[in-house]
Amino acid sequence: MSTPKLPSVGRTNFFTRLDFRSKLAVFGAATALAVLWDDPLYTGGLMLAALAACLAAGVPRAYLRLMVRVMAPFFLLLLLTHGFFNKTYVLRLTGQAQVTPLFAFPAGWPVVGASSLSREGLLYGINVVCKSLTFLLLLPLCVFTTDPNNLAVGLVKLRLPYKLAFVVSSTLRFLPLVFGEIQAAIDTLRLRGHDPATMGILERIRTYSKIAVPVTLSGLFRAQRIEVALQSRAFSGHHDRTYLHESELKGPDWGVITGAGLALVLAGSLYFTRGLGRF
Repeated sequence: MSTPKLPSVGRTNFFTRLDFRSKLAVFGAATALAVLWDDPLYTGGLMLAALAACLAAGVPRAYLRLMVRVMAPFFLLLLLTHGFFNKTYVLRLTGQAQVTPLFAFPAGWPVVGASSLSREGLLYGINVVCKSLTFLLLLPLCVFTTDPNNLAVGLVKLRLPYKLAFVVSSTLRFLPLVFGEIQAAIDTLRLRGHDPATMGILERIRTYSKIAVPVTLSGLFRAQRIEVALQSRAFSGHHDRTYLHESELKGPDWGVITGAGLALVLAGSLYFTRGLGRF
């Protein structure tokens, strides 16, 4: 049986050839813009740009579909919460005296009676959903296109302690093993005639809680074995060491870093001087 690995793009392209530090520059600039902008048109455009970059880089579409499917209930909750209840904040952002109602429950209904869905709250909820999707898309764009060894070296080049870089790279290798064990436990249940997909919500929660115990114990056992292996090899985590994989910034890397910085400065200046990107 093959060892589970972190999903990768599986082919060489422009993104895989970039140094991890240039990818971090794109990640930082896009994250800053997502936090800065409140207009759903701008955050939606940024989200679509991140999605296009993921597709161009070859991020598995199955992963993107799974991510959207898993996060869909959370996104729906965000839309409903902001649409129905976030009125004071959006009024302060827009400077309006009142919100524009789109839908209202009958006043006689219990709990939700007379509650209204506002246009401004719904738009701000869309903005928050686009921000969240941007963050979720940027992570695989940076991680799935980078070898864990090059990722660790890139972090060390940024003057991060080697121990911290080692923890990050080890976590990226460790997580697929955990997910693999979870899938193996679910497959075992299916072979015994207990398919979680056909269970009710409460029964499914009880089933997954039973799976969590052996998976957690197995993870702790693996971590202990890794600790013993590091101690037997006299691992010190000292920064003054040699590396099998080198990380150097080349022409395309400097171009990406410069472009990300200029885009952030330009967008920030337009936001504060002309209000582009404000809600």
